[in-house]
Amino acid sequence: QVQLVESGGGLVRAGGSLRLSCAASGSTFSFAFMSWYRQAPGKQRELVATISSGGNTNYADSVKGRFTISRVNAKNSVYLQMDSLKPEDTAVYYCNGKRTLPWSEYWGQGTQVTVSS
Repeated sequence: QVQLVESGGGLVRAGGSLRLSCAASGSTFSFAFMSWYRQAPGKQRELVATISSGGNTNYADSVKGRFTISRVNAKNSVYLQMDSLKPEDTAVYYCNGKRTLPWSEYWGQGTQVTVSS
């Protein structure tokens, strides 16, 4: 059974940095896309950043220039370096992996990031 496990969340002051990690276990395949999503209280889950197996990246406008997504394909892992954090970045961050052919999608359990002002 495929599992995604996040780590690295916590409490940080505005302007600080955090690095999130996500490692997959139990898979015999590589994810075509790995992403980070977040969900703040009372809001819908939103896409933060995506990286393809080839290294192509996309970011939400709200995090461009502050967050960097990366991955290590051999480890089926993905990372999110978050710099210049703002209180509005406070949310539960979820790791997501998508496989194609056949299509399947997996989620981690989430890790809390809290940015104080």
